Amino acid sequence: MKGLCFSDENQLEITEVEKPKITHETDAVVKITFASICSSDIHILKGKVPRAKKGVILGHEGVGEVVEIGKSVKKIKVGDHVSINCITFCGNCWFCQHGYINNCEYGGWEIGCRENGTMAEYVRIPFADSSLNVIPKEVKDEQCLLVGDVLSSGYFGVELGEVKEGDIVTVIGCGPVGLCSMLCCKMKKAKVIALDINTQCLEYAQKLHCCDWSFNPHNCDIVNEILSITNNRGCDCTIENAGTNESFELSWKLTRPNGIVALVAMYESNQSFPLPLMYGKNLIFKTGGVDAIHCDELIEKIKNKKIDTMPLLTQRFTFDQIINAFDFFQNKPTHCVKVVIQF
Repeated sequence: MKGLCFSDENQLEITEVEKPKITHETDAVVKITFASICSSDIHILKGKVPRAKKGVILGHEGVGEVVEIGKSVKKIKVGDHVSINCITFCGNCWFCQHGYINNCEYGGWEIGCRENGTMAEYVRIPFADSSLNVIPKEVKDEQCLLVGDVLSSGYFGVELGEVKEGDIVTVIGCGPVGLCSMLCCKMKKAKVIALDINTQCLEYAQKLHCCDWSFNPHNCDIVNEILSITNNRGCDCTIENAGTNESFELSWKLTRPNGIVALVAMYESNQSFPLPLMYGKNLIFKTGGVDAIHCDELIEKIKNKKIDTMPLLTQRFTFDQIINAFDFFQNKPTHCVKVVIQF
């Protein structure tokens, strides 16, 4: 079969690789119908993820049909259409039992990083009963393409921020995860302030009606704007998705005393906490990789039309065009949220 190989820093190639087989009795093999490119794939390509293995097939976002299962797989059946969780997890260790699946003692972010991923015709999924979520027959595969990572990451930010009805939440970064954070905030009946330095991204957030206010922080005194909206308190929660030095600083400056800063972004450089300036704000910081344990719940919300990520799938390529798709996603000659690869 063909797969997209990360051969070296800034080098991709379509290679012929062996079709995956069941190697553990808890595995499943999935025939991919749709995959999507994630910013984390670009981090790997740029050499910013040291644990990523050269020669690995990229991709951790995907949906497809189960074609083979190991003898210990009980929940997932051959023929099921499934969403693939970006985190493979056993479901049994201490971390999994407490809902911290990103820290599974036997899993974690493996697919598309250390084990061959979804940018291929087939993929082997360890711990299939935990790491796959069945898509109902009345829901199309493509509708659930973002469930296992981007939508879960957006929901994770909302969960970290303890967002509730009536809260005013600032979401920094209107990319895929930021937009999903906003959609999930609106689902919780919170009010959303969207920030981005890209005008097209802000306009798209407005077009989707997932924010109540939107600002380019380079074009205004954003601290005063937030204070004006919040009766001089600051926002109840800031969800930071951008991952820059500037966005990190804004995240704590814009949050009210005793509020929550949810750091969802993947940073490429160290950040500093200016504790003397923060003293007295009593902020709560929460950070970390997504614990995507709500996939079944999110699929149910898609089924019931409570949330819709289809407008985020802005460009489509076939697998044969996948190198061009990566070029497009990196350079973005036109506005782009998510690039879909169709098999």
